Amino acid sequence: MPLIEVGKKAPAFTLKDQSGEAHKLSDYAGSPVVLYFYPKDDTSGCTVEACEFRDQQPQFGKVDAVVLGVSPDDETSHAKFVAKHDLNFTLLADVGSKVCEKYGVWQEKSMYGRKYMGVVRTTYLIGADGKVKKRWDKVKAPGHAEEVLAAVKAL
Repeated sequence: MPLIEVGKKAPAFTLKDQSGEAHKLSDYAGSPVVLYFYPKDDTSGCTVEACEFRDQQPQFGKVDAVVLGVSPDDETSHAKFVAKHDLNFTLLADVGSKVCEKYGVWQEKSMYGRKYMGVVRTTYLIGADGKVKKRWDKVKAPGHAEEVLAAVKAL
């Protein structure tokens, strides 16, 4: 499926977090949501990105924005990642990659000449009205959380 265009309604979903608790996108209606998709728990780029969101979390809180990380890893993997890096926001387990597909981030990738399907690092900023306000494609982790925070503050 294609990436969701700015101005379109963000697709609904229900996923479990690192504690096994279900979260729906609609649970956050009325608040801006930073929905960031990343390939894998506890890998170098994903750790940099998660730790930057962790460090900026107080600033996101000041503007009532919710940060949700999504990857195909399961709840157990997320729980270990959260504990190891003291993450202070919710990670959602998209086992089977259905939500990744809905948001267009499950794409063909290539490493060492081998092609495979995986998550292309992408972030969506969803407004309080449930519509996509901004999208970052093929994200480079360093400095990304700060850039997203600036966009949230500009809403």
